[in-house]
Amino acid sequence: MLRHIEAALILVCLPWLFASIAQGGEGVEVKITNDGTSDIFVTVYDMNTSPKKLVLTNARINGFTSVPISLVGDANGEANLLWTATSTDAASKKCGHAETTVSNAASVSVHADSACSG
Repeated sequence: MLRHIEAALILVCLPWLFASIAQGGEGVEVKITNDGTSDIFVTVYDMNTSPKKLVLTNARINGFTSVPISLVGDANGEANLLWTATSTDAASKKCGHAETTVSNAASVSVHADSACSG
């Protein structure tokens, strides 16, 4: 009788376990790609965490180079990230930033080609 109860619990609980794993909390693998020729410093925040989590801190990314990161997925398996970038050339400082939602295996192009504010 005990075996029947254990089997029933496994059959009932197992689908819930798989559903919760598939619907969120999984890592979303993303490539952060410098889409220009000049080196830039990039910072990336995972916006699906509370508070937002710093994933990449002032990382120097060479021109046309990618850096892989892992973010927390939401219920749809998507990640929400915020990135900022600054040029490495102090003489002509440029900046860039954006917030975007991505799926697994996405590539996010980052750049520092605008005037810096503040």
